[in-house]
Amino acid sequence: MAEPLKDMYDEAFLRQFADKVLAAYPSFAKEAFVTEVMNEEWNELALKGRIRQISTVLGRHLPANYDDALAVLYAICEECSGFPYLFFPDFVEVYGGAEEHWELSMQALERFTPKSSAEFAVRVFLLRDPERMMKQMLTWASDPNEHVRRLASEGCRPRLPWGQALPVFKKDPSPLLPVLELLKADPSLYVRKSVANNLNDIAKDHPDVVLGIARRWQGQDPYTDWIIRHACRNLVRQAHPEALAIFGYAMSDDSSPIVTSADLQARPSILAIGDNCRLEYALQIQEGEPMHLRIEYGIDFVKSGGKTSRKLFLLSDKTVAGGSKLSGSRVHRFADLSTRRHYVGEHRIVLMVNGIETASTVIDLRPQAE
Repeated sequence: MAEPLKDMYDEAFLRQFADKVLAAYPSFAKEAFVTEVMNEEWNELALKGRIRQISTVLGRHLPANYDDALAVLYAICEECSGFPYLFFPDFVEVYGGAEEHWELSMQALERFTPKSSAEFAVRVFLLRDPERMMKQMLTWASDPNEHVRRLASEGCRPRLPWGQALPVFKKDPSPLLPVLELLKADPSLYVRKSVANNLNDIAKDHPDVVLGIARRWQGQDPYTDWIIRHACRNLVRQAHPEALAIFGYAMSDDSSPIVTSADLQARPSILAIGDNCRLEYALQIQEGEPMHLRIEYGIDFVKSGGKTSRKLFLLSDKTVAGGSKLSGSRVHRFADLSTRRHYVGEHRIVLMVNGIETASTVIDLRPQAE
């Protein structure tokens, strides 16, 4: 089993970091810093708690003047690159929030983000003064450094994983759109992924806003087309009719169904938690013009309380000729994962084509063998 990510912050890491600080700031109390960080609560702290502990204790041992403290960090930041150094921007969040520190803090976040990412630290500033901070994001969106441009988008995501939610932008995402407009054809994939993820966040609360953007942006640039496709991925999975239409998926109606016959089999249909099951499917597509199909299977997983929750798995996404006969198989393992635990009971499995159920079967999942 992999070591918890928080364990990268061990005594050896803290000591090597303290040595860097000491070289730039001879008054730094290295031993006291390490001892105070690794106090009696240290072992119980999760990853973000450890980051906050390091930045908070660091501030107590750097110069009391914020400008002078930043100067020490600037002196060593080129040597401190990568995920473990998220406490550099976190230091700005903890100690740089006062009004008189605004400019210094913006400069610090801009300088630190290429080394570790300030996407979490910037959010407290957005919560305090969203209008002022979004003006800063617009400035960053035109920066020559791709890491700074990404911060402009990633930092204001309404639902950033691990980050504080931004309720003001969940309610009204319009202040975010000028930033995303500036980045919609960014040459950096790193930035484009962030723009797409920001739009995907917005789509969870305002799907019509994102679909409108997709229609307006579509066909302007290959980079932009990639962004809108990635941004609308959940709307496509949910078979939102307008999303399917935008991306050219065939639409079905009662008088002209896409699939004229379908079959889905599970072999075996009785299995234990941890076992594999082969799913075999066959489809007959209606005659006529070629059509774009998204073929998925969905499993209604039984939850601990007896209710079910559906998870979709992609089988194919392609254009096929009218009248095609399609078939295939996929092995699915019903083993517990860190993100999903299995429970005994009947699990319904469905075959989906462009969001429409075309066939189904049931498996009986039993307790794991001793």
